[in-house]
Formats: sequence, structure tokens, C-alpha cells
Amino acid sequence: MKNISGIVLLSFPFAAGVAAAALLDAPRISAFSASAAVAILLVFSILSPRRCSGALQALFLCLGAMCWSTSALLPPPAKPAASPALDSLCRLIDSTPFTGENCRALVRALLTGRRDALAPQTIAAFRKSGASHILALSGLHLGVIYLCIRRLLAPIGNSVPASIIRSTLTAGLCGFYTIATGASPSIVRAFLFILIHEAGRYTPGRRRSPIATLCTALTLQLTIRPGLISSAGFQLSYLAMLGITLLYPRLEAWYPESGRPDPVRKIWKAAALSVSCQAFTAPAAWVHFRSFPPYFLITNLIALPLTELVIISAMAALLLQATGIPPQALASACGAMVQALEFCLETIASI
Repeated sequence: MKNISGIVLLSFPFAAGVAAAALLDAPRISAFSASAAVAILLVFSILSPRRCSGALQALFLCLGAMCWSTSALLPPPAKPAASPALDSLCRLIDSTPFTGENCRALVRALLTGRRDALAPQTIAAFRKSGASHILALSGLHLGVIYLCIRRLLAPIGNSVPASIIRSTLTAGLCGFYTIATGASPSIVRAFLFILIHEAGRYTPGRRRSPIATLCTALTLQLTIRPGLISSAGFQLSYLAMLGITLLYPRLEAWYPESGRPDPVRKIWKAAALSVSCQAFTAPAAWVHFRSFPPYFLITNLIALPLTELVIISAMAALLLQATGIPPQALASACGAMVQALEFCLETIASI
């Protein structure tokens, strides 16, 4: 518990330090001031180890400011080059016999993030219905891919060596996908969650906490790229996960389990998840985009399950196509679900 509370208590001052330095936007002054403050607080912490809780928080606040300041003095990172692996995946999608007018274009957008083939009216329907986040690669997409990889590797077994091999392959494939798709902030956040979760499997006796996972990923990502603090995708991704971590368990508990199959409770859980995300992301979304989706609850209750099914069926069809097995049935099912998704979103957008 001490380790868990430690990372939680120190990660937020660190993020606050990065944000404060970004708002001041004075890199050289901030770097000098933060360096001096770090040195003073470090000496104080060493000399007074029993009373250094507040000093450690102030230390991490200054460390965050120094991270931003030093990164602001460096040249901006180069734009990621086109990925040959992603090009190959796009060609595989184009060669798969998906049915429907926009199925291939939507599958490309969901699996690769490339939306150039999507019709303008489709993009408009996603935007007006409040489902734009589905088209942007995020933790939702990598999470579905992660679960599919875990299921495919299940036959390896549950022995310790098999578990290590499965975790290594899963993390490696998810990392490859993260890099191939351009390593957007939300995808990197999801990948860090996966790494921490898989590493936690091999630390017996150590309690795993969702808020500790979130804070660890937040600190790591900001340490590597402090400039992400001003990114809308970064902010919305972590705010959504904060809502899921803090608010969702309380909302879900309002409808307790009955011990038998209850479809109404499944709907409640999906609604609670959507409300939890929206409650925490709405202020940042308004600041960045000056918009709020009034029908977000209806959209997410319909679109998220359909999107997961589209991703899973599309991945299965692509796997069969790559191995030379005709995937007509899966491709047709995926096309039908894409048409259902588009119809629902266009209907919501027209309200």
C-alpha cells in the first residue's frame, strides 16, 4: 500500500509541474529555477527523511517543471515516417472481400487510423453523433487487439514459462502496433497500461491498483515527452481513464449483481462507463473543441459494442485472408455490422 500511495501522491505533483511550466512558457528561466528548487528540496529530503512527504511532493513538482523546461530547449521531434507494415495491412484490407460500400474504408480507419478513404458524410455522421473518438486510434482499439492476442495465445498453456512467453509476445505485438500506427498519445497510454499489467502478473503478493497503474503510466509518458501535456488526445485519454478509475466503480455499484444473467445490468454497466468518461472529459473537450455531444449516452451504448464487433470480425477475416482461407462469411458479417453502425450514427446525427 505504501508503494501504491507513493506513486499516486507523487505523479500528480509531477504532472502539475509540467503543466505549470508549460503555462509559464519560459523555458530558460523555468529550467534554472526548477534546477535550483530541486537541489534545495533534495538536500532537505536527505537531511529530514522523517518529514519529507511534503518535500517529496514539492520535489516532483519541480522535477515536472524541469522536464518541460529542458525539453522545450530541444528541437521538436521529427514526424513519424510512413510505416511499411501499415501499408501492408492496408493492402491486405483492400484485398479482403468485405461487403458494403464503406466497409473497407471504415476497417482501415479503425485498424490503421487512416481516414483518407472515408466518405465525407460518414465522417460528418461520426462527428455530429459524438462518435469521433471511435475513428481516432485510442485505448479502445488497442484494448480489443490486446484481448484478441491473449485469446489467440491461450493454447500455449498456463505454466510459468508459457505465461512469460505469452506476456512477451503480447507486449511485443502491441508495441509493434503502437509504433506502426504512429504512437499517438492515447495509443502509447494504452500500451503502457498493458506493459504495467503484464509485468504485474509476475509480482506475487503485490496488490495491483488501477489508480496506481494510471499514475505510473502518466509519469512515464510525461517524463519521456513532457510536451504532450498540451495535447488534446493526451488529456482526453487520461481524463477518460481517471473517470473510469474513480467514478465508474461507484456508479456500477448502484445496480448490484443478482447472481443470475441480467441484461439490464449489462446495459447499466455500459451506461455507467460512458457517463464516467464523459463527466471527466467534457470540460477539456469544451476547451479544445467548443462542443458537447448531447446524445453521447445513446451513441456510446450503440456504437461501442458494434465497433468492438467490427474490429474483432475484421481481424479474424484478415487473419484468414492472410493464411489463404476464404473469409467470405466473416467479411460479410463485418460488412453488415458496419452498415448497422453507419445507420445508427446517421440516425442519431439527424436528431
